[in-house]
Amino acid sequence: MGAAQSSDAARLDARSRARPRPRKGVSIGAPPPVALSLGREAVRDLSIALAREWIETDGHGGYAALTVAGCPTRRQHGLLVAPYPGQLERHVFLSRFEETLELGDVPFPLSIARYAGLWSPHGHRTLEGFEALPWPTTTHMVGEATLVREVLMPGTPGTVLVRWRLEGAAAAARLVLKPLLPYRDANALTVENGALQPRSSPIAAGVRCRPYPELPEITLTVGGASARYDADPVWYRRLEYATDAARGYEGLEDQFSPGALTVTLAPGKAVVVAATIGETVADPVGAFDRAARARRAAHAAAGPGLRGVLAYGADRFLAKAPDGRTTVVAGWPWFGVWGRDTFLAVPGLCFARGRVEEGGDVLEGSLRFLKDGRFPNRFGGTVAASDFHTADAPLWFARAVRLYELAGGSPRRLRDVFVPALRAIVRAFEKGNDVGREDPEGMLLVGTPKTNLTWMDARVDGVPVTPRWGAPVEIAALWVFLRRYLADLVLRREGAAAARPFVASAGRSAATFLSRLWLPRSRHLADGWHDGQVDDAVRPNMVLAAALEWSPLSKTERRDVVATAEAELLTPRGLRTLDPGEKAYQHRYEGGVVARDRAYHQGTVWPWLVGAYVEAVLLAHGRSRATVARLRALLDGFAPATEEFGLGHVAEVYDGDPPHRPGGTFAQAWSDAELLRAYALLDDVAPRRAGAS
Repeated sequence: MGAAQSSDAARLDARSRARPRPRKGVSIGAPPPVALSLGREAVRDLSIALAREWIETDGHGGYAALTVAGCPTRRQHGLLVAPYPGQLERHVFLSRFEETLELGDVPFPLSIARYAGLWSPHGHRTLEGFEALPWPTTTHMVGEATLVREVLMPGTPGTVLVRWRLEGAAAAARLVLKPLLPYRDANALTVENGALQPRSSPIAAGVRCRPYPELPEITLTVGGASARYDADPVWYRRLEYATDAARGYEGLEDQFSPGALTVTLAPGKAVVVAATIGETVADPVGAFDRAARARRAAHAAAGPGLRGVLAYGADRFLAKAPDGRTTVVAGWPWFGVWGRDTFLAVPGLCFARGRVEEGGDVLEGSLRFLKDGRFPNRFGGTVAASDFHTADAPLWFARAVRLYELAGGSPRRLRDVFVPALRAIVRAFEKGNDVGREDPEGMLLVGTPKTNLTWMDARVDGVPVTPRWGAPVEIAALWVFLRRYLADLVLRREGAAAARPFVASAGRSAATFLSRLWLPRSRHLADGWHDGQVDDAVRPNMVLAAALEWSPLSKTERRDVVATAEAELLTPRGLRTLDPGEKAYQHRYEGGVVARDRAYHQGTVWPWLVGAYVEAVLLAHGRSRATVARLRALLDGFAPATEEFGLGHVAEVYDGDPPHRPGGTFAQAWSDAELLRAYALLDDVAPRRAGAS
């Protein structure tokens, strides 16, 4: 073994004997407040109330989501949007209620919707306030009477509870509820059609409907008051979804209503309507009270400030699959369970909140989809061959395993479950598969000019917008990381002699990484290498490489990468995906599908990259009081982001240029998760063993 390999083995051996020692974090005072409530002026201003959206989830892949105004602006909005037994795709079963409050003989509309060319009715004029947490709560004011509406999912698959309370009224009032039932795929639209069955079946305190025989019936049950159901089948035609239209999609739909529930509201008494595609809720009031107690406790335990808001919201991304596995929903309202997103989000959603083995369950459950060293982009059900078109998912899995170990995960699970999987991934890439192979110099090469195998995967007309074939820098760095992690694992468990070939392979990969990707003149990493050519564009992928434990970079080189990123990429909402000085830079993420795809990774800001940035800064500059305070201020600066789009969450993306408007999904798992992980990194209560620097 050469001197360099011997030195590398010695460093690994020293690390294997090292033990983390707690150090004090940097105290900077109380966390900044997060305002997730809107007052009368805001909720009656449609430019504000339609731009802010809320999300409730059932913990099984279903959700309720609408705007603060209660008006749907996208096809995925609805009060009950869920998969049904035997299916993974969500359907919008209950869009909303058309609501009217009758005080005496005077009707007051509470709803608002946009139809082609007009608003009807104008229920926003009665809005008085809105609270996003601990669950969505809307207040209406009608004369001296106050009506409070709350939406809560109790954790039962395909079930939502809506509670109303009347206060300040001189006498009982009537609430007329007309359910709108799109009954279609959440990403589709429907129009008036003759296949729909308009009949409904009154039941005790409610009604059952089954508009299409191939879909499950929906049951509406009233608790806490007397109710009368009157059949009145009617189509609401040409509802307009402004957000969909602005994103380049068809934005008009017809929705069916089977009739009206008239509920008696007594002052001071709660009335709950349970809507379900599962078993009928026998006691809606009791179900709401039980769920509310659990939610209040979880909300209080999450803590104050932005970190507390994100910690409480993290559970919205965790869901049980039909087989009982815990999974991660990548983003609301349209994403499902995705491989790469899962492995990037689990450390923040679970490990950073002390729920280590729950995160381990997610990782172990994903192994059922590991095939020939590859993970599919999409998990769940039957995975098609075309889903295995990602090169980095298995590498991010390896990093997640390491973070599981550092968080105190089960040594037995690591040994018996995860280490064999890591070895299988390495063998597959050494042998070569249809996504990548290791070349003789130890570098992992992936893809072709026609494929997208990294997280920058947008395509226009079948052509990658951001071609990254060959050796993308974060792929190459993750490969070095995986090789060195295996060397470390073997060294700790089997000794130096057994570790020598692993150390040698890791050293060869690290040396090739530096020789091909480090740019000594500009002092940063190339974004990729292929066929002897480098892509010297400044992108955030170099920060991902600099943030990794066991990075080939020296401490000085890490500092240079961080300095370049801070000068060209860093914004208050994350890292840009391209230096604004580049000709291909797109300053806004907006317009139709093609325009947005062209901007997606060509300048658009991604908040999830902040986690890697914080980690790279700590590795490059250490943990001085000033450094930690600066990084914490960056994280705290995301508080307004949780107030302006998806309430309580951070969006998927933001414009590259100020004022960095939000876009994409309004609640993105890895955005929230990496902020939580970054906060945990700053705590430094149990620092990890650092890699080579």
